[in-house]
Amino acid sequence: MKVLAFVGYSGSGKTTLLEKLIARLSADGVDLAVIKHTHHDVDPDEIGRDSWRHRHAGARQVMLAAARRRMLIEELPAANDLPLAEHLAALRPCQLVLVEGFKHERGLAKVEVFDPALSRPALYLTDPDVLAVACDMPLPDCPLPRFSRHDVEGILQLIHKSVLS
Repeated sequence: MKVLAFVGYSGSGKTTLLEKLIARLSADGVDLAVIKHTHHDVDPDEIGRDSWRHRHAGARQVMLAAARRRMLIEELPAANDLPLAEHLAALRPCQLVLVEGFKHERGLAKVEVFDPALSRPALYLTDPDVLAVACDMPLPDCPLPRFSRHDVEGILQLIHKSVLS
């Protein structure tokens, strides 16, 4: 599987950009998956539902299986943030995995979504894995390809040329 991460600080526009890219890649017939990294504790299960009850009774994994989709809820060891490779291994094979987050992962091709208004340092300055930057302002000293955060066509070309080929 080919993997490309979109990294940047919270509020930089990663999700908005990825939503547009996913729609276009999917329409182009690319078989893709997405892994979204979060530091927040999430629980998509509803308290009191059967699957919640199974999990709280001690099941480490509970899968909700319906006619058109399924969702696997897996309990991980306390205070454990698994490396991206373990999450990738849990996916079924596909053509492309787009990752949102994992900005400190090494050896992972990345597009940085950068918003100078957030007053955070640019990741491309210290991360050699960043291939390109999506930023709506000029970055005169940036040696990498720069795209507007709204330049879906340009970023799609980068994905096809640098990742999928």
